[in-house]
Amino acid sequence: MIPIKGESMHIFYPLTAVLLWSINTVVSKLAAGSIQPGEIGFLRWVVAGALLTPFLLRGVIGNWRHIRPQLPRIVVLGLLGMVIYQTLAYYAAGFTTATHMGIILCLSPLMVLAIAVTRLGQPLTMGGAVGSLVALVGVVLVVTNGDPGVLLQQGFNRGDLLMLVAALAYACYNILLKRWHMPQIPTFQLLYLQMLVAIVALLPLYALTSRTGIHLANAPLVAYAGTMASIAAPALWMLGVARLDPSRSIVFFNLTPLFTAIVAWLWLNEQLHSYHWIGGALTIAGVVLAERWKAPVRAARAPASHCAQRP
Repeated sequence: MIPIKGESMHIFYPLTAVLLWSINTVVSKLAAGSIQPGEIGFLRWVVAGALLTPFLLRGVIGNWRHIRPQLPRIVVLGLLGMVIYQTLAYYAAGFTTATHMGIILCLSPLMVLAIAVTRLGQPLTMGGAVGSLVALVGVVLVVTNGDPGVLLQQGFNRGDLLMLVAALAYACYNILLKRWHMPQIPTFQLLYLQMLVAIVALLPLYALTSRTGIHLANAPLVAYAGTMASIAAPALWMLGVARLDPSRSIVFFNLTPLFTAIVAWLWLNEQLHSYHWIGGALTIAGVVLAERWKAPVRAARAPASHCAQRP
């Protein structure tokens, strides 16, 4: 991977990861209904694990003395980021609308910011506070097609609850990924180990749910999900979280609806409307504010004693 120098260039990692995940959303639309949620949720990690095993297994075995003490943390990370977050999002789609899913998932940056400030003692900046809210307004405009009132009309259901849990799981994943810094485990080894956790954890679900099998219509979906969305994007995201504060890196997650709309416009010829541009501009403005406006809202406080201790 090409090294990026300078702190300002570290935004390349989460930015590219979000773009790859946005493309994956469009790819998923192209094969909608051709593969079961539990099936793709399992197969994507099998594909990714199979591709990385020839390159990483020997290194993992050789680095086992450093990996073994960290196994409990690796299992937690794998369950939060690869299993709970991904699987709940797949199943929530059966109970709620894409509008609600998009908005609730984009609450993750606010959740990360709240946890980092209240539990870890990270100072709250004006850019982080104002930028996150401005970006959220932009996200709401994009995913509601310029009509936020649709949220009240559609109401809330158990799918929304599943998405709230998924968003919270992903927020916790990003916080712990930064806090549980494991410098003796290279990024790709850590990603590979989380994939193995996901494969083991999702195997019972795959075995017990109905399956359609791989065919010409869904093979590209599985291939992209198992490579770019499961290897490249998570690796870039982990590099970004390692180099930036979690609350800084995850704010780029707000760009997902905008990137998805642009990719769909370029690839599927879906029309872009004024609310896409307005919401996109607000989202980008929120990200820029979070990155550039560093004035503290209040003086930083020391982390709570129970948070400072490593479990």
